[in-house]
Amino acid sequence: MKSYPKDYEQLSDEERIVIRLSHVVGENTPKGLASRYFAEKVKERTDGYVEVQVFPNSKLYKDGEELDALIDGDIQMIIPATSKITPLVPEWQVIDLPFAFADVYEIYDYLGSPAGKVLKKKLEEEGMYPLVFWDNGFKQMTNNENPLHKPEDFTDLQFRVMSSEVLVEQFALLDAEAKIETFDQVFSNLEKEKVNAQENTFSNIVNKNMYDVQEYITVSNHGYLGYLVLMNADFWHSLPDDIQVIILDVLDETTEWEIEVAQEVNEESYQVLKDCHCIDIHELNEEEQQSWEEALEPLYDYFAERYGAQYIEYLPKYETKKEDKIEDE
Repeated sequence: MKSYPKDYEQLSDEERIVIRLSHVVGENTPKGLASRYFAEKVKERTDGYVEVQVFPNSKLYKDGEELDALIDGDIQMIIPATSKITPLVPEWQVIDLPFAFADVYEIYDYLGSPAGKVLKKKLEEEGMYPLVFWDNGFKQMTNNENPLHKPEDFTDLQFRVMSSEVLVEQFALLDAEAKIETFDQVFSNLEKEKVNAQENTFSNIVNKNMYDVQEYITVSNHGYLGYLVLMNADFWHSLPDDIQVIILDVLDETTEWEIEVAQEVNEESYQVLKDCHCIDIHELNEEEQQSWEEALEPLYDYFAERYGAQYIEYLPKYETKKEDKIEDE
């Protein structure tokens, strides 16, 4: 039986369930589109009793602020990149490891593994309730100094990165400097030459017009960028059971839709870069990728020493090695 009244139109805002959802990217990105889709479906499924108010483009909170706002209960829902929650749960930096995943489905497999389940539990211990995971595809390298083919080409570049020690160390291994900056500052800092390079997905590069202030892009697919859909844990547990069921059901539907949209938007954004003839494009070949992987391999030891090898062991590349070993025996 529904716990919400049928004559919802007679209710005041205070009598409805209002979920304020803050995110930091544009409305036409995969995250932005999925947020709107989710809000519309929840309104439809609850006859308007539950209202999800979406605040995109850092309108409500910047990405350096929204995590605290969620934990403090000032906002009910956020969708940060996994790197953004690592100051509180550093083990999530495992997602930042370069060349750890071949596609989005490997990510979902990993999150369903014992290691992934422990990572989610750690979020709950910090007052965040993880609902689902949304995709934004793989990151590419851009800069305005020189093409990036080999590890040596990174020397002395200054990269904007998200708040992740693994990402900082990634560029240190390439003899480059990493500067942690919030997403809303990326274009401005590139334009003012406070940094001269960055890594991001095609959709974010195009949505924020980064190609206007960058001369070179290397299609590397070296790192994955995905989002945790998080709700304040106390708020989540305060919701009626039937509302929780509806939200989870809508999120499952939205996630399936979002994976397809992320792929489409990134493909369209890559085509925009090809068609504009405004940035030099280089796609890593197999030999070049291997040289990048070898240069960045020490990051895995770096992570294991600090946060535990158990998170590494369940990555697809190591799971495959374990399976091969069993077959050999």
